Amino acid sequence: MDNTPTLWVVVAAVLLLAVAACAAVLLVRVFRARRLLLDAGVPLRSKALFWAAVAYTVSPVDLIPDPVYLDDVGVLLIALRALHAAAARSGAATKTSRTGSEASAGGPAGVSPPR
Repeated sequence: MDNTPTLWVVVAAVLLLAVAACAAVLLVRVFRARRLLLDAGVPLRSKALFWAAVAYTVSPVDLIPDPVYLDDVGVLLIALRALHAAAARSGAATKTSRTGSEASAGGPAGVSPPR
């Protein structure tokens, strides 16, 4: 009895689950990055790079035609890394990640941060 078709189905299912897991992690990272897009300290260049990467990801045009969107994911990861690096340089990452009583009280001395 030949189990080759069953093996291919199992391999395809495992690959599909791995790609779905990576896509879910990337989606979470994109949603967390939206906070940085509203921060005035992050340079416009980094914000524009992020939005260009999102537009490239959802566009039907591809630099490398492939069934698993490797170039799309790569472009988006590079843009996310650049956005986070720019936020860290400007100090925006520390401002947006405040927790505890200071953040719930509206900041130091009850002053609420600009939105």
